[in-house]
Amino acid sequence: MNETGDITGQSIIRTMPPQLSNKIAAGEVIQRPASVAKELLDNAIDSGADHIKLIIQQAGRTLVQVIDNGCGMSDTDARLCFERHATSKIQTIDDLFRIKTMGFRGEAMASIASISQTEMKTKLIEDNSGTLIEIWGGEEKRFEPAAVDDGTSVAVRSLFYNVPARRQFLKTDATELRHIIRTFQNTALAATDIEFELHADGDLLYHIPGQELGQRVADLFGRQYRASLIPFEEQTSYVKIHGLLADPKLAKKSRGEQFLFVNGRPFQHRYLSYVILNLFDTWTRQNEYPFYAIFFEIDPAQVDVNVHPAKLEVKFDDERSIVQLARSVVKKAINQYFAVPDLDVSDSFKKDFDLEFSQITGRDASENQKRSDEMPVHFPSRINYKNNIADGDEAADWLYSSPEKANRYQETGKISSSQGKLDNTQGRSRDKGFWQLHNRYILTQTRTGLCVIDQHAAHKRIIYEKALSATEESLPGTQQLLFAQAVELSASDFVLLKELINIIQRMGFSIQLLSGNTVIINGVPADIEVGDEKQVLKEMLQQYRELGKKSTLDARKRVAIAFASRAAIPRGKRLTESEMELLIDQLFACDQPYTDPLDKPTLIYMPLDELKSRFR
Repeated sequence: MNETGDITGQSIIRTMPPQLSNKIAAGEVIQRPASVAKELLDNAIDSGADHIKLIIQQAGRTLVQVIDNGCGMSDTDARLCFERHATSKIQTIDDLFRIKTMGFRGEAMASIASISQTEMKTKLIEDNSGTLIEIWGGEEKRFEPAAVDDGTSVAVRSLFYNVPARRQFLKTDATELRHIIRTFQNTALAATDIEFELHADGDLLYHIPGQELGQRVADLFGRQYRASLIPFEEQTSYVKIHGLLADPKLAKKSRGEQFLFVNGRPFQHRYLSYVILNLFDTWTRQNEYPFYAIFFEIDPAQVDVNVHPAKLEVKFDDERSIVQLARSVVKKAINQYFAVPDLDVSDSFKKDFDLEFSQITGRDASENQKRSDEMPVHFPSRINYKNNIADGDEAADWLYSSPEKANRYQETGKISSSQGKLDNTQGRSRDKGFWQLHNRYILTQTRTGLCVIDQHAAHKRIIYEKALSATEESLPGTQQLLFAQAVELSASDFVLLKELINIIQRMGFSIQLLSGNTVIINGVPADIEVGDEKQVLKEMLQQYRELGKKSTLDARKRVAIAFASRAAIPRGKRLTESEMELLIDQLFACDQPYTDPLDKPTLIYMPLDELKSRFR
């Protein structure tokens, strides 16, 4: 356009070179090494292979390789598969709406080859020789006959070597490898008839044969799952739903073991996941996530798998029916497992509360209902179905969760037997002036007021500083176990432990790494109660991951916090007089006694003048 506003004949729009368009496409399809692994695994499954091997080096930065024994390709197809939008799976527009294969767009290989050094070896079963092709940064380097095994091997090296801006956004090796393991688990759950292997930096993380779903879950996530799985299945004219849930007692504090599949394809669906997790609220604590693997089988024409560049999301024609049916089927399976009537959770809580209210106040349930209409009662979103909290710690929180309920209990002067009797001497030290309130707070008077100490937060601060100090000592204190303990970890936990082993050992753990994701614990820090070392190690690794999402602390401090969080005195534990005194002495010997490692207060102080003002 010239100065007068007239359009000139010169064109400013040009067709991008193939290398540039492929790199742009790669930005949508290939986000990290796990994206490469997913695309290569999808192609291997589509090839009809019954044995697939995934090999990783340096969390996929230097190598992602998939080897399969599938149908292989001719020399012509070997070259064509690296062309954009070249595919054997889509021929007409109707095929796009009835997709049954994993890979179908014809973008993956071209995108991968444009940002890496890719080598492919492939051979048809009926041919005497195969083909080798190398493409670096989108440019063909080699194309020649080769003596190779039946099937296909694709090795992707130096990912993002020619796109350094993308490479710098990759996370730590442990994080990237965890994403690859998650991708491998998704694929292995979806194709249980295939034998899979996963090798990382020379270690064999998984080698699992073709098997039924329950055994596949146990091989992927641990033998403890085998006896704790809840199967379910339901079929309608629209969709078939089946899968497995795990007993909520195996729930973890971090996400990662929740899986959804449609027609064998893993997908993400935030609302559906939210609905499923809510069904476990009665049986799990807050921020605990149980295992589930839910499979939907539906007419491909009723679901669109082409709504996300990386094929991570899908769209159902009747989204509402899918969610409602899944909720109903999973809820039925949970209720049957626990042998409880199929009632709405909130109704159950209301009935329990009415009964509790009647026992304590002497009023009948109908009167309670009238009062509750006037004053809404807030019920907890999660409780522990095992009911193993000492002396009603969480129950007391529930009953005193609003001023109205607190006043009601003060008026009656009673507390039910289910909460335990709180008399004037429970948890009290007459000599030193210590009181323990609800087995979670320590109260002590000062010269000018009242000090309230959170026993868990205080002990966490103590252990945290001791753990940090131990990492600086040449010989950290370790209590040797009479019998060494073997612990089977998940693949992702084993990889994380390998990364942190030096720090953890300097804190007082004596751990030996074996093959097959197994470790031997020979000794533990003195702060750990002997007999609890297996669970402490597993929960430490989970806590470490959670801290990584919330803070920018270095690895040493994150490990120390994770250890302190697990080893600290729990809220709900009754302490003796000497234990309370020792805890307070140790707290005020710390460098920062007033906050826990995450800067939450360990104590509060109320001056005498403020107490006096409350009675005026």
